[in-house]
Parts: sequence; C-alpha cells; structure tokens
Amino acid sequence: MAAADPRAVVDETRRAAALRRTVDVACALLRQARLTRPEAESVVAFTRTRVLELFPGKQDVFDLVLAPRFARILDEFCTRPARVLPFRRR
Repeated sequence: MAAADPRAVVDETRRAAALRRTVDVACALLRQARLTRPEAESVVAFTRTRVLELFPGKQDVFDLVLAPRFARILDEFCTRPARVLPFRRR
C-alpha cells in the first residue's frame, strides 16, 4: 500500500480547518446578528460558495451535512419581516 503524499495531507488538513472556521463563523453570525431571512440566506449562500471553493464537486456533501444544520439555525434564529397592518383613516 502506497503512503499518502505528505503535501496532499497538509493541503487537505489546511482546507478542512478553513472549512471548519468558515462554517463556525457563519453559524455564529446567523445565531447572533438578528438577520432577516433574506440576509441569513445570503450568508448561507456565500458560505456554500466558499465551501465549494475549498472542496470542489462536493455539493452533495454540503446538501446532506451542512444544509440541514443551516436550515435549523435559520428557522430558530432569523427574524421574519415584520407584518405591518394597514392604517385606516376614520
């Protein structure tokens, strides 16, 4: 069995750490920033783009592992647009 290329292992480790930091920062932002739903969805879309830059071709993994995590956070922490009742004049 051939040994793994040390440079490939270092690169994979670096990308995995960057992935972890990116997702952790996005999750913290979504939980703490009181974003509207569209703003939060923009954060998730940017995070997805960044993750796929780090790991091209892994859209299925993102959709399977990270998308449900982001969906739960959005459902719990994102504010809905305020519903303004119409003002009726007398």
